[in-house]
Amino acid sequence: MSTYGVSVLGADLKTLVDTAQAADRAGFDAAWTSEFYSRSGSISMAAMAGRTQRCRLGSSIMYGIGRSPLVLATEARDLDELSGGRVVLGLGNGTKRMMSDWHSVADTSAPALRMEELVPLIRRLWNLHEGPVRHEGRFYHMNLVPTGELEPPQRTVPIVTAGVRPRMCEVAGRVADGLAGHPLFTTTYVEEVVRPAIAKGAAHAGRDPGDVELISMVICAIHEDPEVARREAAQQIAFYSSVKSYDTVLDVNGFTAQGEAIREAFGRRDLPAMYAAVTDDMIDTMAVAGTAEQVRAGLKRYEGVLDHIMLYSPSIGLTPQRVQENLDSLIRECAPAAAGKGGDGSG
Repeated sequence: MSTYGVSVLGADLKTLVDTAQAADRAGFDAAWTSEFYSRSGSISMAAMAGRTQRCRLGSSIMYGIGRSPLVLATEARDLDELSGGRVVLGLGNGTKRMMSDWHSVADTSAPALRMEELVPLIRRLWNLHEGPVRHEGRFYHMNLVPTGELEPPQRTVPIVTAGVRPRMCEVAGRVADGLAGHPLFTTTYVEEVVRPAIAKGAAHAGRDPGDVELISMVICAIHEDPEVARREAAQQIAFYSSVKSYDTVLDVNGFTAQGEAIREAFGRRDLPAMYAAVTDDMIDTMAVAGTAEQVRAGLKRYEGVLDHIMLYSPSIGLTPQRVQENLDSLIRECAPAAAGKGGDGSG
């Protein structure tokens, strides 16, 4: 049975934490935070830890670049202790432009290989009680000799890695405990591209692909006027579709022409044209939008396709107040306990 979580957004940390607490109380399996140039994922998770009781706390995602492997390992260990063992460390590279222009990464080549080197290195750092970590890799270099005895970790923190294109999805199968999917993921893309890629990566590493949790955001908008909700979802779809890195998802779903129109409008900075280029079938395939009843019904198509369904509110072109109103509606109307869905923390 698929579990449900909420991607918590907030104009400020207090609002974000309030939303996470509401999701926890409503019985959601997880509350997920992210980071950007205006928000730290680790600080958000620390704030959430003190106000939640039982839900998993995940980063979807924190940047795996911009922090050293040691800083990532120690932050995750402290966060897990702070939360009583509820953290899921979600890591991603971001786009190559983010890597170079935001995080001063000189070598943006081979992002999949970078992640495949990083994840095992973090796990070795969590097990320093076993001895020094000496590592000479393509992207990371380390010679860490502990100065005293260390206790083993209380538990192994799960690591999920972000992926969209097949090779990055393979990474999860090779080295991670789960895949953090993109809001543009559709059931078709998951079944035809993502799961086979995870299985390929798992086979390469001699692992069972069933041990890799498939997690993805799903764009959701609730409004008493279904057309308002659909327009909000369309704006978010247009925003993501303007990034050429995601054209694989559009192509697999038959939306190549729409993607070209969206990117052409984006090049002219014509936002109305961008939004208008999102067709009704794109909204129906790439989002769940409408009344509360319509959204609950629409989410069912992801059950059994995703292991964990993360409700994600549109934000592009919306006021912070409207984003919060939508999040409140999603938590109230789609709560696992209210819908009779599993919310036992498994998954």
